[in-house]
Amino acid sequence: MYFIVRVTASQEKITADILQSKSKGKDNGVFSIIMPQGMRGYIIVEARDEVACRELILNEPHVKGMLPKPLSDEEISKILSAKQQSQDISPNDLVEFFAGPFKGYKAKVINTDPQKDEITVELMDVAVPIPVTTKSNMARVIEKAEKV
Repeated sequence: MYFIVRVTASQEKITADILQSKSKGKDNGVFSIIMPQGMRGYIIVEARDEVACRELILNEPHVKGMLPKPLSDEEISKILSAKQQSQDISPNDLVEFFAGPFKGYKAKVINTDPQKDEITVELMDVAVPIPVTTKSNMARVIEKAEKV
């Protein structure tokens, strides 16, 4: 059975590591700990039953609780197979934000950081162009830069 555990946002990896080391080498009914991409503030625990999962997360830092209903096999396969569509964003591309605080703004890409999935842009149509770093999944390319 798969259970969704709520954790402090941005602490998913740390919490997963703590839970993994706690269950390592023990026959406590916990089979795996999954940290799905794009599920901020949640991890998935594969356990024998709800009791085994609750014992694992009991009194652990960053754990906020557990959703009471386990995931079905269809739901877990849907979550694990869902891949975020990655874009090829390059410097000098023009992008438009469709989410976040800059929604609706157009910007020119100055720099990209694929490891952090971030882009640095200069907003267009503003009085003073200031470089802004944001997640690349909040923008879509509207015009590719010409390759020389």
